[in-house]
Amino acid sequence: MNSQDNYIEINRLSWNNRVDAHLKSDFYNLDNFIKGKTSLNSIELALLGDVKGKNILHLQCHFGQDTISLNRLGANVTGVDLADKAIESAKNLANKTNSNAKFLCCDIYDLTNHLDEKFDVVFTSYGTIGWLPDMNKWAKIISNYLKPNGKFVFVEFHPVVWMFDDNFEKINYRYFNSGAIVETEKGTYANKNAEITQTSVMWNHSISEVMNSLIKNGLEINLFDEFDYSPYNCFNKTIEYQPNKYRIQHLDNKIPMLYSICATKKEPTKTNRKNENV
Repeated sequence: MNSQDNYIEINRLSWNNRVDAHLKSDFYNLDNFIKGKTSLNSIELALLGDVKGKNILHLQCHFGQDTISLNRLGANVTGVDLADKAIESAKNLANKTNSNAKFLCCDIYDLTNHLDEKFDVVFTSYGTIGWLPDMNKWAKIISNYLKPNGKFVFVEFHPVVWMFDDNFEKINYRYFNSGAIVETEKGTYANKNAEITQTSVMWNHSISEVMNSLIKNGLEINLFDEFDYSPYNCFNKTIEYQPNKYRIQHLDNKIPMLYSICATKKEPTKTNRKNENV
């Protein structure tokens, strides 16, 4: 069996392997988070708007900081992640912070076998879709869990970023999806000196692939933006040009580093409603 066929187990191990280093890292700033600091950035907060009283599904939640941050804003939130060690840590973090956020461990493509509920908002952000091979299946899951007129909020690293080598000196990868990319790395983005090594299976997804998958699955794109910075210092050769805004030093503002999408689940037409009842 090749790596692509076994990607779920390889990536589960990869993320389980990172959890301890991430919990201890300055990157995730767990002590301040426990004291009440939000983990959400201004980009997603603006897209989400007032979430008080809303039911939110947070896909690929890692160990739950954003999930708990949404819950602190008054939302009822369910976080989902592939890595069992991350979900165990998320539940512990919820207990420490007196959060009633719920957490579920499964591959998101298999979510319909574990969760039967509709949500006002589906949210996912920063380094999520690269772990998934099929954007159409991803979009179908999002559409399935949204109520009619429900909102999808998505912030992700721009696919141009993933074209470069680790030091942003040359183009190493194709912009478009050319199949699985298998890599082994030492350390992790949250602590590049961590004494861990893990193998990962990833895919590059163009913006057209992402947007068309959402449109084909009944979502209407309301907003699309691109940004020339990252709110995280997770790449090599970065400079913080403004507080919590990072760019690749030698590339300055020349490349896009993030994009965001806000989309709405279309209300079924009368014809579709009739078909649903057949």
